[in-house]
Amino acid sequence: MLLCIDCGNTNTVFSIWDGTRFLCTLRTSTHHARTADAYFTWYSTLVGHYGVNVTITDVIISSTVPRVVWNLRVFADRFFGCRPLVVGKPDCALPIAQRVDAGTTVGPDRLVNSAGGFDRHGGNLVVVDFGTATTFDVVAGDGAYVGGVIAPGVNLSLEALHMGAAALPHVDITQPDKVIGTNTVGCIQSGVFWGYVGLVQGIVGRIKDEYGAPMRVIGTGGLAPLFAQGELLFDTIEDDLTMHGLTVIYNHNQKAAA
Repeated sequence: MLLCIDCGNTNTVFSIWDGTRFLCTLRTSTHHARTADAYFTWYSTLVGHYGVNVTITDVIISSTVPRVVWNLRVFADRFFGCRPLVVGKPDCALPIAQRVDAGTTVGPDRLVNSAGGFDRHGGNLVVVDFGTATTFDVVAGDGAYVGGVIAPGVNLSLEALHMGAAALPHVDITQPDKVIGTNTVGCIQSGVFWGYVGLVQGIVGRIKDEYGAPMRVIGTGGLAPLFAQGELLFDTIEDDLTMHGLTVIYNHNQKAAA
């Protein structure tokens, strides 16, 4: 049984894969000081709550926070007796090598999204991921990650606005009923929501013009469905794209080792 771990700047997600489907998905805040024992206490409690009784034999990790990888490695070794695959490390092969400037380190989450997107939809993709940062990943026709765009994330922008402007409150992001706000909260919600709709439309449009070939646009991340409301921003929304990409990379490494 495979345990997929996706560690982002804000949250860390654990999903158990039985070879055909994910049995359960668990989420916790990312904290670099969390020990292997603390991970296992949290993990085993929730797995027991969901009634999932499985034996983990393999672990694969994607982490944009390098400081947490050591404790996750210890977690896998101590409690499951396995050496985890870590995306981005030399011993974890990608199905298709990335094609970017020499010396460039690409975020593991972007490589995983590219692998998952290509497996499900083929090549010539733009994967838009609404995480701590809003990223745009370009996947070539053969499945290679070939570059992209990084913009501030939605919640990060809201937090920066609240912190930088003392008179402005912190608000939840939602689609406002109208563009012209008639109160402070409505004005902020309109600016953030429609601002990011414009950002996605503008960047995707420029990527397509520069790429010079028809492309599909895949939305992922927790806020993707919100930004798809009323606007044709994405051809498809994938809520488990990163986790699926981890299973694709794991299977590729299993076949290569056979």
